[in-house]
Amino acid sequence: MTFLLAMLGLNSACSQQAFVNADVDAFAQLISEDAVQLIDVRTAKEYAEGHIAGAANVDVKNNDFVAEASAQLCKERPVAVYCRSGRRSAHAANLLATEGFNVTNLSGGILAWEERQMPTTKTEVDVFTTQCGHSVKFYALLHASIRIVIDGKEIQVDPVKELGGRVIDYSAMPKADYIFVTHEHHDHFDERAITQLTNNNTRLITNSRCAEMLGRGEVMSNGDSLDLDSLLKVEAVPAYNTTEGHLQFHPKGRDNGYILNIDGLRIYIAGDTEDIPEMTDLGPIDIAFLPCNQPYTMTTAQLVRAARMVKPHVLFPYHYGDTDVSTLPAQLKADGIDVRIRHYE
Repeated sequence: MTFLLAMLGLNSACSQQAFVNADVDAFAQLISEDAVQLIDVRTAKEYAEGHIAGAANVDVKNNDFVAEASAQLCKERPVAVYCRSGRRSAHAANLLATEGFNVTNLSGGILAWEERQMPTTKTEVDVFTTQCGHSVKFYALLHASIRIVIDGKEIQVDPVKELGGRVIDYSAMPKADYIFVTHEHHDHFDERAITQLTNNNTRLITNSRCAEMLGRGEVMSNGDSLDLDSLLKVEAVPAYNTTEGHLQFHPKGRDNGYILNIDGLRIYIAGDTEDIPEMTDLGPIDIAFLPCNQPYTMTTAQLVRAARMVKPHVLFPYHYGDTDVSTLPAQLKADGIDVRIRHYE
């Protein structure tokens, strides 16, 4: 075992250390494996400035670091951690190892990684683990565009290639197993992006209008449900405007929101909607994506009301454009909702 660790560039700092240190080459080899769970333990600001692709962000300086990290990780799978220089992540690695995780720390941190000209990204990712130990990663891409990866299975929601001068390179991503489109507005529906992500095995799920425009796709209407494979089920739910003068943007019955059930993990992707009464009937929701920009979707006050109806464990405001959503975490803290604000490219 000692010989193998040495060959991989791994070492233990002292005989009592409960985790393993790895140099850049060994760390890169380790995180290339699908089973490895990668955690950036720096601050959210540091993470947003650039991080290793696929890393979730849990700040080791948070008082509830162990609980927050443990909620995202599976003990049956290896964990890799890093920080700026390797010091904070060594502390994080020790905390996690004490909890029973198999942890490897990047020696020298992201500074050593970048010195070797290894790639980083600004695309944010959140990682959750299902009841049977499947890893689910959420990537914040662009406005309403979300990439979801389940143990290598690729899901794209409302993929849009370019918006407001920002560009997403879908050619650098794997082809999608499933694409979900909520409605035909240009910030949700982009035929170029859909074509780029599609191969012969891709299943495209849309409302009827998008299927008409594309000439293909499986149509779901509000209230429909599909069992897509052994892990994934989907329900189409209502998404519409209720404010007078805004009804024409998203008329009732036309557009879809989606609830994805991934091995029991229920994810509500609301699409363009206001705080509609149907939200009280969605059932238990683990993760919710709720939009926040009037006149097309919700004000922050509406989003707070919607969150209290849906009661997700984790809430991601999205589609917010220039709307200030920074007050939402404080407004919903007493409700026990973990609000995570992500910076879409």
